Amino acid sequence: MTNGHHVVVLGAGYTGMFSAIRLAHRTRRTGVKITLVNPSSRFVERLRMHQIAAGQQLADHRIPDLLAGTGVAFVRGTVTAIAPETRRVTLDGAEPLGYDTLVYALGSSTDTGNVPGADLHAFTLNSPEIAGRFAARLTEVAAAGGAVTVCGAGLTGIEAVTEIAESHPGLDVTLISPDEPGGMMGAKARAHLHRALDRLGVTRETGARVTKVLPEAVELADGRIIRSDACLWTAGVKVPPLAADAGIATDDRGRILVDATLRSVSHPEIHAIGDAAAVRLAWGQLHGSCQSGLPTAQYTADTVARLVRGKAVKPFRFGYYHQPVSLGRRDAVIQFTRTDFTPRRLHLAGRGAVAYKEMVSGSPLMTYRFSRRMNVSTIVSKGGRATRRPAA
Repeated sequence: MTNGHHVVVLGAGYTGMFSAIRLAHRTRRTGVKITLVNPSSRFVERLRMHQIAAGQQLADHRIPDLLAGTGVAFVRGTVTAIAPETRRVTLDGAEPLGYDTLVYALGSSTDTGNVPGADLHAFTLNSPEIAGRFAARLTEVAAAGGAVTVCGAGLTGIEAVTEIAESHPGLDVTLISPDEPGGMMGAKARAHLHRALDRLGVTRETGARVTKVLPEAVELADGRIIRSDACLWTAGVKVPPLAADAGIATDDRGRILVDATLRSVSHPEIHAIGDAAAVRLAWGQLHGSCQSGLPTAQYTADTVARLVRGKAVKPFRFGYYHQPVSLGRRDAVIQFTRTDFTPRRLHLAGRGAVAYKEMVSGSPLMTYRFSRRMNVSTIVSKGGRATRRPAA
């Protein structure tokens, strides 16, 4: 029954890579064929993109090297269309692929389309190449005594602005956001974060909304103009329109609607993981992060392996347990959380937090290497009582 079953995984980010490698190990004696598709042969460590933006050099990990010995075939190409009726994927740069099971792991990117000028004048962390161009511009701005703005005070914005300020002391750096930086944290962790921002000389424009990005400034809703010789945009995310264009059921953001087993509610042969999936549990909606993405990949690899053997599967269960945030290379804060991502009283800061954060950032690559030979779990918490019943 399983001999010749073809699983195509779209996207070789954190979730797609883990799903392909784990599934290969789980199905190594069944004759299942696995193909992993990605536009680039470089594996991108999204957790470290802010380091590239600040001018640091990262290791160049190649997808074929990470897949070595797994039996997973790698196809370099960009997905241009999905035809669920014929179970076929069209690629730019490679031949079309047919599939029996599709794992949709195309992730998300920063959305620069909602504010005029952001797409023209702001940089993002959407790729190492764009982050590298920002780093080059940052060096020019620092040498000229200019000003830099980071728009968005989520975890990505916080990590980026502290990395920039630490790497370029004396640079005029402003963090702009309608929300308070660290607002999702408890009072003590948030206080540590703000002390770090003060120490690094980061100016905060809190409660401010950017209405336009100009070539050398950003305009705020109250009419003020903030000088910006280089603008880094970290506010808002979008997902590829491929699923919606293919007639696959999606939410209003284009994420694939899935059932309790992370299968498309309209096309059960399609499994969606990571940022591209609209996953709802009894306690609430998953948000895009590596912390929740890797467990969805692990679960889906195990689910596909069971389904091709004709076995039953149990619903996906997951709970958040921390918010790790780097504050440059020499400081960090870890806010421990409840299942639904709200803060607990416990937090970690300083050197211990730096080591903790570095362990978190490096864990995916270590997981891939071990997963070629054994089943490695990335699920720290299944959510306890909060996930014992399905979502309404």
